[in-house]
Amino acid sequence: MRYNFNQIEKKWQEYWAKNQTFKAENNSDKLKYYVLDMFPYPSGAGLHVGHPLGYIASDIYARYKRHKGFNVLHPQGYDSFGLPAEQYAIQTGQHPALTTEANINRYREQLDQIGFSFDWSREVRTSEPDYYKWTQWIFIQLFDSWYDHDAGKARPISQLEEIFSAEGNSGVNAACDDDVEQFSISQWNSFSSEEKQRILLKYRLTYLAETEVNWCPQLGTVLANDEIVNGVSERGGYPVLRKKMTQWSMRISAYSERLLQGLKDIDWTESLKESQRNWIGKSVGALVEFKVQGSKFKVPVFTTRPDTIYGVTFMTLAPEHELVAKITTPEYKEQVEAYIEATARRSERERMADVKTISGVFTGAYAEHPFTREPVPIWIGDYVLAGYGTGAVMAVPCGDQRDYEFAKHFDLPIRNIFENVDISQEAFAGKEGTVIANSEFLDGLEYKAALQKAILELEKIGQGKGRTNYRLRDAVFSRQRYWGEPFPVYYVDGLPQMIEKEHLPLRLPEVEKYLPTETGEPPLGNATTWAWDTEKNEVVENARIDHKTIFPLELNTMPGWAGSSWYLFRYMDPHNEERFVSEAAQQYWENVDLYIGGSEHATGHLLYSRFWTKFLKDRGFLTVEEPFKKLINQGMILGTSAFVYRLEGENKFVSKSLSGAHNVQPIHADVSMVNSSDELDIEAFKKWRPEFAEAEFITEDGKYLVGREVEKMSKSKYNVVNPDDICEDYGADTLRMYEMFLGPLEQAKPWNTAGITGVHNFLKKLWKLYHDEDNNFRLSDEKASADSLKTLHKTIKKVTEDIENFSFNTSVSTFMICVNELAAQKCYFREVLEPLAVLIAPYAPHIAEELWQKLGHDTSVTTASYPEYEEKFLVESSKEYPVSFNGKMRFTLELPLDMSKEEIEKTVLAHEKTQQQLNGREPKKVIVVPGKIVNIVG
Repeated sequence: MRYNFNQIEKKWQEYWAKNQTFKAENNSDKLKYYVLDMFPYPSGAGLHVGHPLGYIASDIYARYKRHKGFNVLHPQGYDSFGLPAEQYAIQTGQHPALTTEANINRYREQLDQIGFSFDWSREVRTSEPDYYKWTQWIFIQLFDSWYDHDAGKARPISQLEEIFSAEGNSGVNAACDDDVEQFSISQWNSFSSEEKQRILLKYRLTYLAETEVNWCPQLGTVLANDEIVNGVSERGGYPVLRKKMTQWSMRISAYSERLLQGLKDIDWTESLKESQRNWIGKSVGALVEFKVQGSKFKVPVFTTRPDTIYGVTFMTLAPEHELVAKITTPEYKEQVEAYIEATARRSERERMADVKTISGVFTGAYAEHPFTREPVPIWIGDYVLAGYGTGAVMAVPCGDQRDYEFAKHFDLPIRNIFENVDISQEAFAGKEGTVIANSEFLDGLEYKAALQKAILELEKIGQGKGRTNYRLRDAVFSRQRYWGEPFPVYYVDGLPQMIEKEHLPLRLPEVEKYLPTETGEPPLGNATTWAWDTEKNEVVENARIDHKTIFPLELNTMPGWAGSSWYLFRYMDPHNEERFVSEAAQQYWENVDLYIGGSEHATGHLLYSRFWTKFLKDRGFLTVEEPFKKLINQGMILGTSAFVYRLEGENKFVSKSLSGAHNVQPIHADVSMVNSSDELDIEAFKKWRPEFAEAEFITEDGKYLVGREVEKMSKSKYNVVNPDDICEDYGADTLRMYEMFLGPLEQAKPWNTAGITGVHNFLKKLWKLYHDEDNNFRLSDEKASADSLKTLHKTIKKVTEDIENFSFNTSVSTFMICVNELAAQKCYFREVLEPLAVLIAPYAPHIAEELWQKLGHDTSVTTASYPEYEEKFLVESSKEYPVSFNGKMRFTLELPLDMSKEEIEKTVLAHEKTQQQLNGREPKKVIVVPGKIVNIVG
């Protein structure tokens, strides 16, 4: 039997499953190593060949670490709550749990087929009640905590209540809402229970607040910024509006500085760290208060340039700013409202990215300049965002280009406050060396001195103070969806109350419809039994809310990132019913040593997970400050798309080379209908979609040729390659090695199925090394040749260095060179081929297992120690000398490196080729440089 990869791979996948080969133990004398992939969302489309790239890399490293003697935790699970399953449920009426289960089964089948060394005994699913029980529990801990800036950590809310009872709140340095008012001990003690709860809600790490959100009416839910592309929902392409809603939020902003400083202690790429630094956005400056003329209102503004305060000629508020409606004068009310309505149709990202459009409306109101007392007109403009800073800008057009362009557009004054600087064409944003002018007490001061002086004077008049600000905003934590974690919250007199731990999980109720209710409530409002009985401590059946013992439950659900923020710890102890992870398990595994996943999660999942880990550490539930020690972003595998060219307004298609002469619309065609010569199967295309059934085709020499373009591999672009087909035709080991061979792990690279045969042929050559021409397994226990040992040990050295550096593509090249050399050397020695089987096992585990068994072992190759290279086999014992005559090289001669100069000369002169060159003449001189050259001068 030749290399029957299908049979071999099936055999070993069944062996691994039966014997739980990759099951990790929580109690081990071995050193631990935790390898984790960002777990998948199980979509109905299944995996394409781009998805396993990171999994293959992590699997190679996990297998390598096992060979090196580590106790390796390499788990897998599913991020199984989410909007796609819910949308499918809306369309088909199928419960999301059913479609999710079907999708998970499909993913599991595909993952097993590729031969991953996952410990499936630890599988988690975020949508399982025994998992989200602990997500709900963590939410409750956040609700029961506040952040003490003086202590630099989160503390129980009960300790804050004790401080209020003993001291009031004037001495509390906490992360809290901006509108917290000071109160004394006696005032606190005189407050009703409801008043105390409302005050505490302003301090809690998860809290209710009216927040500007991205609302998608067609999806009936709030969307995160990363779920919006070009102003529409990523899912479905529906319009997204900005609106205010009462939402649960997470006070992640309390951890801004710790999230920033923690980046110094983790092994992440600099580009990834920079993404987080920019997202956190630390800036140092001043908070300045502008009084609104003729009213009680004040507009707080954060600025990094208080030294330019005399350059303020107008103010701009975000259209959503809470003061806009209060200060707008009657004559401008209609214009302002129309502008706000138009702005609500644009996402924050769209507004930030659009630097060309200048728009705004005057409110009719004026602020008072803190020092000159001059009136400052207040405008609104969509280049200012409500959630960034204070949602207001003190516009200094001479020093900021957007303010400059706004002022020019609306003919507002521009006051120059910089000495010897020309601002006739553009604003001047320089700092160092800048001298302030036309600014009273700041005149003649350079940037730093003026900055400090301005803050000092603002503090003197009580209209400002120095402040460090962060761009990072509190995270909206509510979603108007069905398929998500229910909040463990019921409401008494409109105030949130937490369900006790012993009554968790609060399970999702059954609903008939997954759309919002007719009155606009989230889908949970469709449940007939969604109320909490405080006497029975359970969800009640068909009972009316009486606000005495039966209270309404929260109708929103948690976002997708809730379950993914802590899943790494559940893998450590997945079946624990008493804790989300036991102390012993967490102390042994600590945190993730190697995390591999996509860079698109840099400012979402990774920030939230770091935040939750730091919080759980503060409250004593974890011993680590960071979730992931080392993180690698795998690059994307790109697909080669196929395009057909339809004539504008007609159901007629022209072949690629003819398309330039017509007005055409390029349309993606399924790559499965195109052969390797780029020829479209016209009949298959006509049957593909009903609208193409009667299409006409203008061909070239009877063939319709498609256009090609390399782009993201995606089901929507019809350019995906199914890994099942590759495994069937070439084997999982071929797929694994080919994906690594495509290029460096962290770079994007195009998929080309035609190139896979080279890797497959390599594996067939590897098989042949161990077998004779009749396919009989052969092995010799004789001493291997020096050449074969040299080949083996240089391969061990190079492959080990590559694995440690995650340079898997060069490892595959090294294996190819090794096998070619050993084949040429006719090597069939155990001394070489046994360690080679272990060396290649992380990359091609199925063939390695089969060869290992044939080598006489009755345990998995996984248990074998990793081969160590020996330097002595890499030391060169001979040198191939170039022999020259009068400076021209005529032949080469291999001689021992330890041969003396005299012996080299004697041996070369005695060689028959030397005698032919000299033709009986005596050489005038023989130049010998040991280890380098021999030159004979005639």
